[in-house]
Amino acid sequence: MQVIKRFSFQGVALFLCSAMLLAGCNSGSSDNRIQMGGAIQGAELVLFGDTATIVGAAEPAEEGYRTAVAFQGPYGITSDGSNLYVTEMYANIVRKIDIATGEVTTLAGVTDLSGSNDSSDGIALFDMLLGITTDGTHLYVCDGGNNTIRRVEIATGFLSTIAGSAGITGFADGTGTQAQFSNPNSIATDGINLYVSDMHNHTIRQIVIATGAVTTLAGSAGAGGSIDGSGAAARFNNLNGIVTDGVNLYVADTYNNTIRQVTIATAEVTTLAGSAGNAGSTDGIGSAARFQEPRGLTLDGSDLYVVDSINNTIRKVSTTTGEVTTSAGIPLEGGANDAIGAEAQFNGPRGIVAVENTLYVADLENHLVRAVDISTPENRVTTFAGFLDHQFNAITTDGANLYVSDQGTRTIQKVEIASGELTTLAGRIGANGSTDGDASTALFNYPAGMTTDGTNLYVTDYFDNTIRQVSIATGEVTTLAGSAGTWGSADGIGSAAEFDGPYGITTDGTNLYVSDVFNYTIRQIVIATGAVTTLAGSPGNAGFVDGAGSDARFNYPAGITTDGTNLYAADTYNNAIRQIDIATGAVTTLAHRDAVLDLVNDIFTPGLFNSPIGITTDGANLYVTDSINNTISKVVIATGEVTIVAGNADSSGATDGPASVALFDGPTGITTDGKSLYVTDSYNKIRSVQ
Repeated sequence: MQVIKRFSFQGVALFLCSAMLLAGCNSGSSDNRIQMGGAIQGAELVLFGDTATIVGAAEPAEEGYRTAVAFQGPYGITSDGSNLYVTEMYANIVRKIDIATGEVTTLAGVTDLSGSNDSSDGIALFDMLLGITTDGTHLYVCDGGNNTIRRVEIATGFLSTIAGSAGITGFADGTGTQAQFSNPNSIATDGINLYVSDMHNHTIRQIVIATGAVTTLAGSAGAGGSIDGSGAAARFNNLNGIVTDGVNLYVADTYNNTIRQVTIATAEVTTLAGSAGNAGSTDGIGSAARFQEPRGLTLDGSDLYVVDSINNTIRKVSTTTGEVTTSAGIPLEGGANDAIGAEAQFNGPRGIVAVENTLYVADLENHLVRAVDISTPENRVTTFAGFLDHQFNAITTDGANLYVSDQGTRTIQKVEIASGELTTLAGRIGANGSTDGDASTALFNYPAGMTTDGTNLYVTDYFDNTIRQVSIATGEVTTLAGSAGTWGSADGIGSAAEFDGPYGITTDGTNLYVSDVFNYTIRQIVIATGAVTTLAGSPGNAGFVDGAGSDARFNYPAGITTDGTNLYAADTYNNAIRQIDIATGAVTTLAHRDAVLDLVNDIFTPGLFNSPIGITTDGANLYVTDSINNTISKVVIATGEVTIVAGNADSSGATDGPASVALFDGPTGITTDGKSLYVTDSYNKIRSVQ
């Protein structure tokens, strides 16, 4: 079963949907019907069952184009000007990204295997890759789990160990395997030497590349603190990021929340910005500025860019004045929203590198590589590489565009039908909540069903038990009914009303109609006032009974649509299509048949439906996504006759083509623009049926 699951924990209901639904329609009346959005249609669709994919890929790739490849915890990042090189902490590999073409390949390591083998030992392996730097010929990598410094030849991917001994944690200067480290975290090079932030030893180590000789440049092993001074007299506290301009080192002194400067020739350490022991996100000059666990660093001329990891921001520090400003991100707010700098979001960023006018950021917890354009004051942030985990649920249309509720990113996505271009209309990618506001601030918790009147979208926010309104023109979001975090079955106006798992939604232009899943009811909302009433069903009483109003029973009603006179609901657990007279609330069953096993003749007759989810109409027929049967079914309203339009109940897949070969895999939402059906399928695909 892949439809609706309900769990309780200490009296708090948690609702999880693995397959979501549709709604859909536009305003109209019986005298002036409009072909839009899946409701109040005026002309019968002519369909041949030909299926095509508009948006989506079957699975993220291991290698290939940058936005089709999945990353597992990108941590360190460096560049030779033409390529990016990224360490994946969770996958134990080094990836190469061609900046011009976007091609991603694995340069060293084996995905999801850990070890300490060099290439000369057989299969080259890492264990918890962290910082990375390059001299243009080789990559130098902090192998945190092995406490070693590894070298990768870019041309061949050949891996060797330059310093440290795998499996030994400690502190010792020496050459090659005689040296010891404790969580070497970040690394920089001037072409002759490597400089390593030896995090748990609270020191900066220097390694001669030619010989592997390791010495301690600054700090004292085991002695944490925050003291400016020369060499061993200086103190750090779990330092992390490091970068060099050839004369100085700049270090993210992570637990001191400061940026330190080290003159290489003298090992003199000073504090450039921040105040030891004082965390925050304040911009300012020198000690007036505040950071919260700064990590990655990069240089762009005289400007130092800092990944302020807990704040989820990118900060700029002038190396000449110590002035600190915020370039991108919203302090203490995690997410993956692409936007201008002040409105963009990151989630646990780590590494950073500057290439011409772009900063590339290893956005660890989002599993993405982000790009920050610093050529203009707005510092726009985009996703450069990585696979966004879309989970498309409901779908509706205004004729030119499709609108999709995306549970994976917690957003409302807009798809241009002509081009298939996908953009975010409302919500912030990766962030969840119940905030109303414009497109840059609004949040959703679990957008489920959706419909439109051509001007606004109406969305059921399933986890928050609210009904949200989204302006198509601006992306502005408001809450029309329900109160976030409160569930129940109360009728009332606006926030006084209560829902319990609102799911499907449709409209006749004046009212909204909502399938309230865990109340087992159909609710009506007056759009102009937000007044909510219960049209059919009895709160908390599941069943399969036809009748008027509260005498009727449903069992997890999901999708819902209307022809202006009646509502039609996909009654998921009853495997039935129910008809509700809007004027009277009278409920009848339009189509239903359970599977039948004839033991005498050993014949199994499958049911008409197996967990129907989404539903739409052209006015004469209903079209239903039969999620377990992996089919799109047609129901003639006048007779209840059911036929399959597309898909095969005996097979699942993502095959496009004519009805005889097309396959679906858990279709959920469905809508129509009067010419074609549009279906959300396999969580990350949008398919058309003509």
